[in-house]
Amino acid sequence: MSNELPPVIVKGTPLETWPTDLYVPADALQVFLESFEGPLDLLLYLIQHQNLDILNIPISEITGQYLQYVELMREVDLDLAAEYLVMAAILTEIKSRLLLPSSENDNTEESDPRAKLVQQLREYAQYKQAAQDLDALPRIGRDVFPASVEVPEIPKEIIAPNVNWSAFLEAMRDVMERATLSVSHQVMREPLSVRERMSLILENLKTVRRVEFVKLFTLEEGRAGVVVTLLAILELTRESLIQIIQKQQFEIIEIVSLE
Repeated sequence: MSNELPPVIVKGTPLETWPTDLYVPADALQVFLESFEGPLDLLLYLIQHQNLDILNIPISEITGQYLQYVELMREVDLDLAAEYLVMAAILTEIKSRLLLPSSENDNTEESDPRAKLVQQLREYAQYKQAAQDLDALPRIGRDVFPASVEVPEIPKEIIAPNVNWSAFLEAMRDVMERATLSVSHQVMREPLSVRERMSLILENLKTVRRVEFVKLFTLEEGRAGVVVTLLAILELTRESLIQIIQKQQFEIIEIVSLE
C-alpha cells in the first residue's frame, strides 16, 4: 500500500512541481474561535464562562482576560478591535478607581465604579436572552413550511325534477289547504330549521328509498312547517341527494333517495 498523495490536477494537467511565484495574501486565511457581537457580549461571555457573579465582578481578573482578547483581535483585524478599545479603557479606569482608597462617608452603592457597567451588562443579558428565545420559536421557511393543496373540481350533475310543474303546484295547494284545516292554537311554537328538516328527510329515506311527496309533510305544524319541508325538499334536490319523480301525468309525485 503506497502512502503517496494523489497528484494535483490544475486545468486537467497534473502538477509536478510547486510554483515559485505563488502569492498568498496575509489575510487569505482567518480562524475565529469565538464570535462576539460587541464589547458587552465579550464581557458577558467571560463572566458566564467562569460562573462569576455579575453583581460583584472581579474587575482585575476580567480586565486582564479582556485585554488579552483585544490584543489577539488587534493582531488579526485592527478595524474589528477598534470598537473594543473604548471598553478596555473603561475597564482600566474602573480598575484604577477601585485601587484608590475610599472615604468612610462615601455610600458604597453610589461610589462603586462598577455600578453603571453592571447595569449595562444586566440589560444586555436580558435582551440577548429575549433574542435567543425569539429565535428558538418555530419560523416559517426554516422550521415550519406551509402546505398548500389545490382542491380538485369534482363535477356534480344536477338532475332536474321529472315532474309536471302544474301538478307539483296542485299537490302543494292541496297540502297547504289541509294544513290550514289542522291549525290549532299554540301558546309557543318551536322554531323550524330547514337544515334539521333536510336531515330528517334523509334519515327517513334510509329505511324507505321511495316515499310519496305528501307524506313528508306534517300537517300539525301548520303553514310554517309545510314551507320548511318544501324548502328542505328543494334544497336536497339541488344538492342531488334526492329526486322528485312522477311516472306519468296525474300520478302520485314521489321522492326517491339518490344516496
